[in-house]
Amino acid sequence: MKEKLEVVSPVGGEVVKQNTVAPRLADLDGKTICETWTGLFKGDATFPVLRELLKQKYPGAKVIPYSEFPVCWADTPASQKALAKKIAALAKEKGCDALISGNGA
Repeated sequence: MKEKLEVVSPVGGEVVKQNTVAPRLADLDGKTICETWTGLFKGDATFPVLRELLKQKYPGAKVIPYSEFPVCWADTPASQKALAKKIAALAKEKGCDALISGNGA
């Protein structure tokens, strides 16, 4: 008896278009810097340190903490895309010139 097996590729079929990033700002002094966090690795410990270091180096900068944005983690590509649009709209509304996204050790 011959069995017929169906093989499915684990690679998946979704292709994500590569985007370019915005050019670097010449200086952060006088700029509004926003934070977003995935809620995963110790952002609650590291973002306050980053905030303090930014204030020391750029006293004219305004930092808007991650707590003023939704947690930037979603489970599907579609929900991640929708969340990214929501965060981008909030960042624009808050006047963000720069955004620190994520966190790591």
